[in-house]
Amino acid sequence: MASKRTLNAANLEALGAEALAALLIEVSSGNAVIQRRLRLALASAEGVEGAAQEVRKRLQAISRSTTTVDARRRKALITDLEMQLQAITGPIAGGNPAQAFELLLRFLELSEDVLDRCWDSTGAVFAVFERAVQQLGPLAVAARIEVETLAQHADELLEENSHEQYEGLVPALKDALGDRGLELLESYRRQRGIGDGAEVLLQIAVARGDVEGFLRQFDREELTWPDTAASVASQLLAWGRAEQALQVLDGAAEEPDDPQDAQWHDARIAVLDALGRHNEAQAMRWNWFSHTLSIPHLREHLKRLDAFEDVEVEERALQLAEAFPDSLLGLQFLVEWPSLSRAARHVLAHEDEWEGDELTVLTAGAERLSADHPLAATLLLRAMVFFVLWTKWAKRYRVTAEHLRSCEQLAARIDNWQGHRDHQTYRAWLEDCFETRRGFWKLLH
Repeated sequence: MASKRTLNAANLEALGAEALAALLIEVSSGNAVIQRRLRLALASAEGVEGAAQEVRKRLQAISRSTTTVDARRRKALITDLEMQLQAITGPIAGGNPAQAFELLLRFLELSEDVLDRCWDSTGAVFAVFERAVQQLGPLAVAARIEVETLAQHADELLEENSHEQYEGLVPALKDALGDRGLELLESYRRQRGIGDGAEVLLQIAVARGDVEGFLRQFDREELTWPDTAASVASQLLAWGRAEQALQVLDGAAEEPDDPQDAQWHDARIAVLDALGRHNEAQAMRWNWFSHTLSIPHLREHLKRLDAFEDVEVEERALQLAEAFPDSLLGLQFLVEWPSLSRAARHVLAHEDEWEGDELTVLTAGAERLSADHPLAATLLLRAMVFFVLWTKWAKRYRVTAEHLRSCEQLAARIDNWQGHRDHQTYRAWLEDCFETRRGFWKLLH
């Protein structure tokens, strides 16, 4: 049985309304976010009209604000926006869908100004408006909004979309607009000078299932670009037009071989599988893996092999990774696969090649190797330590000091240094080379 001091609903209810009210007044004192929440709860207790009035009042206040929202203020803003959105799509929508639709429109109209004055490095504020967009279609249906009116609202929102917060608007409104509404929206956008190739017109064509209208958005030259060809082919495949998708892919300027062109390869693999040309798809997966060491492509390749054949192919893949021209990419693959014994061997075989600025790969490698391969882990840590001291990267001194402490701990488990300096000798050498990095050495005392 839970203690009577445990913070749960039952224990708090036992305090009684008067005590809880006093506590809430005390807790909310000086906290604007909690005060707004309490006011909204009180307004909601009066019914839908009371809640709607409180939300409208708050949205007006947000609209009038000119305060820049930095990282410190961002959390409070997100809480405030979430609170208004939940009230709109919850109790207000349940009691009066038409009023909720009107408030949600007003909420979305705030997005441009809010995002303009907000430091949204995490994307959390953007995500609130993104979720609101997804609610607009169901609310429009519940409120029985005329498609002509809904198309006009959508057009007006899209006109204020500099942060691309309405990127998902057309798919979200697809069912609510229907063919007539989508046709009207396309007309409105074209009247505003939006021409072929615009993302919203592509989305409208997709929503309408208009294959020819979709293809008309691209000129012949654009379809020779690998990334564009891949996007078009993927949509054609979704419509069940695999042969046409393959023609588009094969019409691209040339078969890409850059790791950044994975989209073209993935689209062609999917199309070949859809056409039943599985051997060709498998060959493409292996070819792409052999050029990029892509783990997803190798896993998909192995999954489609006959029993026991996958063991032989996996061994060939591991050997290829060990001999890969880019030793860093080879290390990343061996660590993530994982094949840690090979990764450790790879670290020792390329001991002079590790650049300490490759922090993500080297840190992950050192962490994974430290349990059973302390020497390999030590070499990766030393590469980062040396780089930071060499470049005087003071912001990394604290983390780097931890790396050097890790080297000291790993040293106790290393019996054979294989020609490398032991830890004491290495640290003495570092102190001799970088004795002027006093800020760093203070962290180790």
